[in-house]
Amino acid sequence: MKRNSRLSLALHTLSHMAGDPDRVRTSADIADHARTNPVVVRRVLGKLREAGLLTSEKGHTGGWKLSVPADDISLADVYLALDERLVSGASQDDEPSDCSVETGLQARVAVVLDEIEENLVERLRETSITDVHPKTCSYCESQATQ
Repeated sequence: MKRNSRLSLALHTLSHMAGDPDRVRTSADIADHARTNPVVVRRVLGKLREAGLLTSEKGHTGGWKLSVPADDISLADVYLALDERLVSGASQDDEPSDCSVETGLQARVAVVLDEIEENLVERLRETSITDVHPKTCSYCESQATQ
């Protein structure tokens, strides 16, 4: 998985949140740890908030935290909330082709890719955020003392 993808950022962040679910995290803190921009964090986590996985509060003491137990959040929940496909099938933006061979190939490949995407989501449903959080995490432990 790409280090800079929205899915990677979301899973990484939620995994840390699973280690200390009551702690509120600011976009700036998350961005600093993930080596990205707080605006990127807010956009990604905003999608998770819309899906009911996170809550956020504005202001000096504001930030992000889990709105449901990490055990109840599957990797598929995160993946689907972001609406980011790892397997790209047919798109409405594809230009129609005048070639019947190309049209037939595109249609068949799109079906295969859609099946792969469905299988991916099913497999992601088998793992919760808690499952991917390690027993010990040096970053989480260092933040708990602050």
